[in-house]
Amino acid sequence: MKIAIVGTRGIPANYGGFETFAEECSVGLAARGHQVTVYCRSHYVSRAMKTYRGVRLVVLPTLKWKYFDTVVHSFISILHALFQKYDSILICNAANSIYAWLPRIVGIPVVVNVDGIERLRKKWNRIGKMYYRICEWLSTLFPNVIVTDARVIERYYLEKYGAASEFIPYGAVFEKPATRETLKRLELSPDGYFLYVSRLEPENNAHLVVKAFEKVQTSKQLVILGDAPYSAEYISQLRSTPDPRIIFPGAIYGIGYRQLQANAFCYIHATEVGGTHPALIEAMGQGNIVIANGTEENVEVLAGAGLIYQKNDLDDLVRCLQAVADRPQDCEMYKAAAIDRARTQYSWDAVIQQYEQLFARLKSRRNALGTPASRRQK
Repeated sequence: MKIAIVGTRGIPANYGGFETFAEECSVGLAARGHQVTVYCRSHYVSRAMKTYRGVRLVVLPTLKWKYFDTVVHSFISILHALFQKYDSILICNAANSIYAWLPRIVGIPVVVNVDGIERLRKKWNRIGKMYYRICEWLSTLFPNVIVTDARVIERYYLEKYGAASEFIPYGAVFEKPATRETLKRLELSPDGYFLYVSRLEPENNAHLVVKAFEKVQTSKQLVILGDAPYSAEYISQLRSTPDPRIIFPGAIYGIGYRQLQANAFCYIHATEVGGTHPALIEAMGQGNIVIANGTEENVEVLAGAGLIYQKNDLDDLVRCLQAVADRPQDCEMYKAAAIDRARTQYSWDAVIQQYEQLFARLKSRRNALGTPASRRQK
Protein backbone atom coordinates (compact mmCIF):
# COMPACT_ATOMS: atom_id res chain seq x y z
CA MET A 1 0.00 0.00 0.00
CA LYS A 2 0.94 3.63 -0.51
CA ILE A 3 0.43 5.49 2.78
CA ALA A 4 1.05 9.07 3.92
CA ILE A 5 1.38 10.44 7.47
CA VAL A 6 0.51 14.12 7.92
CA GLY A 7 0.32 16.45 10.90
CA THR A 8 3.58 15.86 12.78
CA ARG A 9 6.80 17.84 12.76
CA GLY A 10 8.47 14.96 10.95
CA ILE A 11 11.02 12.23 11.44
CA PRO A 12 13.46 11.30 12.82
CA ALA A 13 11.58 12.12 16.01
CA ASN A 14 12.88 15.29 17.62
CA TYR A 15 9.94 16.78 19.51
CA GLY A 16 7.14 14.78 21.10
CA GLY A 17 4.80 11.81 21.14
CA PHE A 18 3.31 12.19 17.67
CA GLU A 19 6.79 12.37 16.16
CA THR A 20 7.82 9.18 17.98
CA PHE A 21 4.64 7.54 16.75
CA ALA A 22 5.20 8.73 13.17
CA GLU A 23 8.73 7.33 13.17
CA GLU A 24 7.90 3.95 14.65
CA CYS A 25 4.74 3.47 12.60
CA SER A 26 6.19 4.61 9.27
CA VAL A 27 9.42 2.64 9.63
CA GLY A 28 7.48 -0.44 10.74
CA LEU A 29 5.08 -0.23 7.80
CA ALA A 30 7.96 0.34 5.38
CA ALA A 31 9.70 -2.77 6.76
CA ARG A 32 6.53 -4.71 5.89
CA GLY A 33 6.86 -3.67 2.25
CA HIS A 34 4.59 -0.61 2.07
CA GLN A 35 5.48 2.73 0.45
CA VAL A 36 5.25 5.23 3.30
CA THR A 37 5.65 9.01 3.13
CA VAL A 38 5.95 11.29 6.17
CA TYR A 39 5.36 15.01 5.68
CA CYS A 40 7.89 17.09 7.64
CA ARG A 41 8.26 20.75 8.61
CA SER A 42 11.23 22.56 7.14
CA HIS A 43 12.37 24.04 10.46
CA TYR A 44 12.52 20.55 12.04
CA VAL A 45 13.83 18.39 9.21
CA SER A 46 16.46 19.34 6.65
CA ARG A 47 15.26 19.68 3.07
CA ALA A 48 18.30 17.62 2.09
CA MET A 49 16.79 14.54 3.74
CA LYS A 50 14.77 12.58 1.19
CA THR A 51 14.44 9.26 3.01
CA TYR A 52 14.81 7.88 6.52
CA ARG A 53 15.05 4.15 7.26
CA GLY A 54 13.08 3.25 4.15
CA VAL A 55 10.50 6.04 4.56
CA ARG A 56 10.09 8.81 1.99
CA LEU A 57 10.23 12.32 3.45
CA VAL A 58 8.48 15.35 1.99
CA VAL A 59 9.75 18.52 3.67
CA LEU A 60 7.46 21.54 3.27
CA PRO A 61 7.41 25.06 4.77
CA THR A 62 5.04 26.50 7.36
CA LEU A 63 4.60 29.52 9.62
CA LYS A 64 6.78 29.08 12.70
CA TRP A 65 4.24 30.36 15.22
CA LYS A 66 2.50 28.22 17.81
CA TYR A 67 -1.02 29.13 16.67
CA PHE A 68 -0.42 28.39 12.98
CA ASP A 69 2.60 26.06 12.79
CA THR A 70 0.57 22.83 12.76
CA VAL A 71 -2.50 23.84 10.78
CA VAL A 72 -0.64 25.70 8.02
CA HIS A 73 1.84 22.88 7.44
CA SER A 74 -0.92 20.27 7.47
CA PHE A 75 -2.93 22.24 4.90
CA ILE A 76 0.07 22.51 2.56
CA SER A 77 0.84 18.82 3.09
CA ILE A 78 -2.73 17.75 2.31
CA LEU A 79 -2.72 19.80 -0.91
CA HIS A 80 0.50 18.04 -1.95
CA ALA A 81 -0.93 14.64 -1.00
CA LEU A 82 -4.03 15.06 -3.17
CA PHE A 83 -1.96 14.40 -6.29
CA GLN A 84 0.13 11.46 -4.99
CA LYS A 85 -2.40 8.62 -5.42
CA TYR A 86 -2.11 7.38 -1.83
CA ASP A 87 -4.18 4.42 -0.72
CA SER A 88 -4.68 6.01 2.71
CA ILE A 89 -3.70 9.18 4.55
CA LEU A 90 -3.17 9.17 8.32
CA ILE A 91 -3.65 12.62 9.85
CA CYS A 92 -2.24 13.16 13.33
CA ASN A 93 -3.88 15.59 15.75
CA ALA A 94 -7.57 16.52 15.92
CA ALA A 95 -6.60 20.11 15.02
CA ASN A 96 -6.00 18.90 11.48
CA SER A 97 -9.39 17.21 11.07
CA ILE A 98 -10.63 20.32 9.33
CA TYR A 99 -8.76 19.14 6.20
CA ALA A 100 -9.85 15.49 6.25
CA TRP A 101 -12.63 16.06 3.69
CA LEU A 102 -10.19 17.17 0.96
CA PRO A 103 -8.57 13.76 0.25
CA ARG A 104 -11.95 12.09 0.41
CA ILE A 105 -13.16 14.23 -2.50
CA VAL A 106 -10.56 12.55 -4.72
CA GLY A 107 -11.30 9.11 -3.27
CA ILE A 108 -8.47 8.76 -0.74
CA PRO A 109 -9.55 7.23 2.61
CA VAL A 110 -8.55 9.29 5.65
CA VAL A 111 -7.75 8.22 9.21
CA VAL A 112 -7.38 10.80 12.01
CA ASN A 113 -5.53 9.99 15.23
CA VAL A 114 -7.14 12.52 17.56
CA ASP A 115 -4.66 12.18 20.47
CA GLY A 116 -6.02 13.55 23.76
CA ILE A 117 -8.33 16.46 24.58
CA GLU A 118 -5.97 19.13 23.30
CA ARG A 119 -8.21 22.09 24.18
CA LEU A 120 -7.44 21.48 27.87
CA ARG A 121 -3.81 22.52 27.45
CA LYS A 122 -3.01 25.73 29.31
CA LYS A 123 -0.90 27.12 26.46
CA TRP A 124 -3.96 27.80 24.30
CA ASN A 125 -5.90 31.04 24.58
CA ARG A 126 -9.70 31.21 24.33
CA ILE A 127 -9.67 31.21 20.52
CA GLY A 128 -7.29 28.25 20.43
CA LYS A 129 -9.47 26.27 22.83
CA MET A 130 -12.56 27.05 20.75
CA TYR A 131 -10.79 25.94 17.57
CA TYR A 132 -9.85 22.61 19.16
CA ARG A 133 -13.40 22.08 20.39
CA ILE A 134 -14.70 22.59 16.83
CA CYS A 135 -12.05 20.26 15.44
CA GLU A 136 -13.02 17.56 17.94
CA TRP A 137 -16.50 17.65 16.43
CA LEU A 138 -15.15 17.72 12.86
CA SER A 139 -13.08 14.63 13.69
CA THR A 140 -16.33 12.73 14.00
CA LEU A 141 -17.59 13.92 10.58
CA PHE A 142 -14.81 14.29 8.02
CA PRO A 143 -12.46 11.24 8.22
CA ASN A 144 -13.40 7.67 7.35
CA VAL A 145 -12.08 6.46 10.71
CA ILE A 146 -10.95 8.13 13.92
CA VAL A 147 -8.30 6.46 16.06
CA THR A 148 -7.99 6.92 19.82
CA ASP A 149 -4.91 5.78 21.74
CA ALA A 150 -6.55 5.44 25.18
CA ARG A 151 -9.81 3.85 26.31
CA VAL A 152 -10.55 7.04 28.25
CA ILE A 153 -10.45 9.07 25.02
CA GLU A 154 -12.41 6.40 23.18
CA ARG A 155 -15.19 6.73 25.78
CA TYR A 156 -15.04 10.54 25.61
CA TYR A 157 -15.74 10.62 21.86
CA LEU A 158 -18.46 8.01 22.19
CA GLU A 159 -20.25 9.70 25.09
CA LYS A 160 -19.87 13.33 23.95
CA TYR A 161 -20.34 12.93 20.20
CA GLY A 162 -21.80 9.45 19.80
CA ALA A 163 -18.80 8.61 17.62
CA ALA A 164 -17.19 5.18 17.64
CA SER A 165 -13.42 5.09 17.18
CA GLU A 166 -10.76 2.48 16.58
CA PHE A 167 -8.57 2.00 19.65
CA ILE A 168 -4.89 1.63 18.76
CA PRO A 169 -2.35 2.53 21.49
CA TYR A 170 1.31 3.47 21.25
CA GLY A 171 4.16 0.99 21.57
CA ALA A 172 7.31 0.48 23.61
CA VAL A 173 10.90 -0.48 22.86
CA PHE A 174 12.14 -3.27 25.12
CA GLU A 175 15.77 -3.70 24.05
CA LYS A 176 18.19 -2.00 26.40
CA PRO A 177 21.05 0.04 24.88
CA ALA A 178 24.47 -1.50 25.34
CA THR A 179 26.29 1.79 25.93
CA ARG A 180 26.04 4.73 28.37
CA GLU A 181 27.76 7.66 26.63
CA THR A 182 24.97 10.07 27.52
CA LEU A 183 25.22 9.22 31.21
CA LYS A 184 28.96 9.86 31.11
CA ARG A 185 28.49 13.18 29.32
CA LEU A 186 25.97 14.33 31.93
CA GLU A 187 28.04 12.86 34.79
CA LEU A 188 25.22 10.54 35.87
CA SER A 189 25.54 7.08 37.35
CA PRO A 190 23.19 4.15 36.61
CA ASP A 191 20.34 4.08 39.15
CA GLY A 192 21.62 7.40 40.46
CA TYR A 193 18.83 9.65 39.19
CA PHE A 194 15.09 10.15 38.94
CA LEU A 195 13.97 10.91 35.38
CA TYR A 196 11.21 13.20 34.12
CA VAL A 197 10.52 13.42 30.35
CA SER A 198 8.09 15.74 28.58
CA ARG A 199 7.70 18.95 26.66
CA LEU A 200 8.28 21.68 29.22
CA GLU A 201 4.81 23.19 29.20
CA PRO A 202 2.65 23.98 32.28
CA GLU A 203 0.10 21.16 31.87
CA ASN A 204 2.96 18.63 31.94
CA ASN A 205 3.74 19.77 35.48
CA ALA A 206 7.52 19.88 35.47
CA HIS A 207 7.22 22.70 38.03
CA LEU A 208 5.33 20.36 40.37
CA VAL A 209 8.05 17.71 40.00
CA VAL A 210 10.80 20.26 40.73
CA LYS A 211 9.00 21.58 43.83
CA ALA A 212 8.36 18.07 45.09
CA PHE A 213 11.94 16.91 44.56
CA GLU A 214 13.28 19.93 46.44
CA LYS A 215 11.54 18.47 49.52
CA VAL A 216 12.85 14.90 49.09
CA GLN A 217 15.77 13.71 51.20
CA THR A 218 18.04 11.77 48.83
CA SER A 219 21.49 11.95 47.33
CA LYS A 220 20.14 10.97 43.93
CA GLN A 221 19.67 13.52 41.17
CA LEU A 222 16.65 14.57 39.15
CA VAL A 223 16.98 14.86 35.37
CA ILE A 224 14.34 17.10 33.76
CA LEU A 225 14.52 16.03 30.13
CA GLY A 226 12.74 18.10 27.51
CA ASP A 227 12.24 21.48 25.91
CA ALA A 228 9.48 23.49 24.22
CA PRO A 229 9.75 26.11 21.47
CA TYR A 230 7.22 28.58 22.92
CA SER A 231 7.80 28.27 26.68
CA ALA A 232 10.98 30.27 27.35
CA GLU A 233 9.60 32.03 30.44
CA TYR A 234 8.27 28.82 31.97
CA ILE A 235 11.55 26.98 31.34
CA SER A 236 13.49 29.87 32.87
CA GLN A 237 11.38 29.56 36.03
CA LEU A 238 12.11 25.84 36.20
CA ARG A 239 15.83 26.37 35.84
CA SER A 240 15.83 28.91 38.68
CA THR A 241 15.56 26.13 41.27
CA PRO A 242 18.24 26.43 43.97
CA ASP A 243 18.54 22.63 44.23
CA PRO A 244 21.90 21.54 42.72
CA ARG A 245 20.65 17.95 42.40
CA ILE A 246 18.28 18.96 39.58
CA ILE A 247 19.73 19.17 36.08
CA PHE A 248 18.21 20.34 32.79
CA PRO A 249 20.02 18.82 29.79
CA GLY A 250 17.35 19.98 27.31
CA ALA A 251 15.79 17.65 24.77
CA ILE A 252 17.63 14.43 23.97
CA TYR A 253 16.41 11.93 21.36
CA GLY A 254 17.37 8.60 19.87
CA ILE A 255 19.96 6.43 21.56
CA GLY A 256 20.79 9.10 24.16
CA TYR A 257 17.17 9.22 25.31
CA ARG A 258 17.01 5.42 25.48
CA GLN A 259 20.20 5.31 27.57
CA LEU A 260 18.66 7.69 30.09
CA GLN A 261 15.41 5.69 30.24
CA ALA A 262 17.19 2.36 30.62
CA ASN A 263 19.43 3.46 33.50
CA ALA A 264 17.06 5.60 35.58
CA PHE A 265 16.38 4.76 39.22
CA CYS A 266 12.77 5.90 38.88
CA TYR A 267 10.66 7.53 36.18
CA ILE A 268 8.23 10.36 37.06
CA HIS A 269 5.26 10.95 34.77
CA ALA A 270 3.40 14.14 35.69
CA THR A 271 1.36 15.04 32.59
CA GLU A 272 -2.34 15.77 32.97
CA VAL A 273 -3.52 16.28 29.35
CA GLY A 274 -3.39 13.89 26.42
CA GLY A 275 -4.12 10.30 25.68
CA THR A 276 -1.52 7.57 26.10
CA HIS A 277 1.92 9.15 26.49
CA PRO A 278 4.78 7.37 24.68
CA ALA A 279 7.36 8.32 27.34
CA LEU A 280 5.31 6.53 30.00
CA ILE A 281 5.05 3.36 27.94
CA GLU A 282 8.75 3.54 27.06
CA ALA A 283 9.65 3.82 30.74
CA MET A 284 7.54 0.74 31.44
CA GLY A 285 9.21 -1.13 28.59
CA GLN A 286 12.61 -0.40 30.14
CA GLY A 287 11.50 -1.82 33.49
CA ASN A 288 11.49 1.43 35.44
CA ILE A 289 9.81 2.05 38.76
CA VAL A 290 7.13 4.52 37.65
CA ILE A 291 5.45 7.26 39.66
CA ALA A 292 2.55 8.77 37.70
CA ASN A 293 0.06 11.59 38.07
CA GLY A 294 -3.39 10.22 38.89
CA THR A 295 -5.20 11.03 35.65
CA GLU A 296 -7.60 8.51 34.13
CA GLU A 297 -5.25 7.97 31.18
CA ASN A 298 -2.19 7.31 33.34
CA VAL A 299 -4.10 4.97 35.64
CA GLU A 300 -5.35 3.09 32.57
CA VAL A 301 -1.86 2.65 31.13
CA LEU A 302 -0.15 1.60 34.36
CA ALA A 303 -2.98 -0.67 35.56
CA GLY A 304 -1.24 -1.23 38.90
CA ALA A 305 2.26 -1.60 37.45
CA GLY A 306 3.53 1.51 39.24
CA LEU A 307 2.76 4.11 41.89
CA ILE A 308 0.00 6.70 41.40
CA TYR A 309 -0.13 10.00 43.30
CA GLN A 310 -3.33 12.01 43.65
CA LYS A 311 -3.81 14.23 40.62
CA ASN A 312 -1.56 17.30 40.79
CA ASP A 313 -1.11 16.84 44.57
CA LEU A 314 2.33 18.14 45.59
CA ASP A 315 2.37 16.52 49.03
CA ASP A 316 1.33 13.12 47.69
CA LEU A 317 4.03 13.30 45.02
CA VAL A 318 6.61 14.10 47.72
CA ARG A 319 5.37 11.08 49.69
CA CYS A 320 5.77 8.76 46.69
CA LEU A 321 9.22 10.08 45.81
CA GLN A 322 10.46 9.75 49.38
CA ALA A 323 9.04 6.23 49.70
CA VAL A 324 10.86 5.08 46.56
CA ALA A 325 14.08 6.79 47.65
CA ASP A 326 13.94 5.25 51.14
CA ARG A 327 12.69 1.76 50.28
CA PRO A 328 13.49 0.88 46.65
CA GLN A 329 13.41 -2.82 47.54
CA ASP A 330 9.69 -2.51 48.26
CA CYS A 331 9.15 -1.25 44.71
CA GLU A 332 11.09 -3.95 42.83
CA MET A 333 7.85 -5.75 42.00
CA TYR A 334 6.77 -2.77 39.89
CA LYS A 335 9.68 -3.26 37.49
CA ALA A 336 8.61 -6.73 36.35
CA ALA A 337 4.95 -5.70 36.34
CA ALA A 338 5.71 -2.71 34.13
CA ILE A 339 7.61 -4.76 31.56
CA ASP A 340 4.90 -7.42 31.51
CA ARG A 341 2.18 -4.80 31.07
CA ALA A 342 4.07 -3.10 28.24
CA ARG A 343 4.81 -6.38 26.43
CA THR A 344 1.21 -7.59 26.53
CA GLN A 345 -0.54 -4.28 25.78
CA TYR A 346 1.92 -1.90 24.12
CA SER A 347 4.03 -3.76 21.57
CA TRP A 348 5.04 -1.73 18.51
CA ASP A 349 4.69 -4.85 16.35
CA ALA A 350 1.06 -5.20 17.41
CA VAL A 351 0.39 -1.47 16.93
CA ILE A 352 1.86 -1.47 13.42
CA GLN A 353 -0.11 -4.58 12.53
CA GLN A 354 -3.34 -2.90 13.64
CA TYR A 355 -2.65 0.13 11.45
CA GLU A 356 -1.71 -2.11 8.55
CA GLN A 357 -4.99 -4.00 8.89
CA LEU A 358 -6.94 -0.74 9.12
CA PHE A 359 -5.36 0.67 5.95
CA ALA A 360 -5.88 -2.63 4.12
CA ARG A 361 -9.53 -2.63 5.12
CA LEU A 362 -10.01 0.91 3.84
CA LYS A 363 -8.27 0.10 0.57
CA SER A 364 -10.38 -3.02 0.07
CA ARG A 365 -13.56 -1.05 0.74
CA ARG A 366 -12.55 1.67 -1.70
CA ASN A 367 -11.70 -0.86 -4.40
CA ALA A 368 -14.99 -2.64 -3.92
CA LEU A 369 -16.95 0.61 -4.23
CA GLY A 370 -14.89 1.76 -7.17
CA THR A 371 -15.37 -1.18 -9.56
CA PRO A 372 -18.02 -0.92 -12.30
CA ALA A 373 -19.30 -4.39 -11.40
CA SER A 374 -19.90 -3.32 -7.82
CA ARG A 375 -21.76 -0.24 -8.95
CA ARG A 376 -24.02 -2.23 -11.26
CA GLN A 377 -24.84 -4.67 -8.47
CA LYS A 378 -25.85 -1.78 -6.23
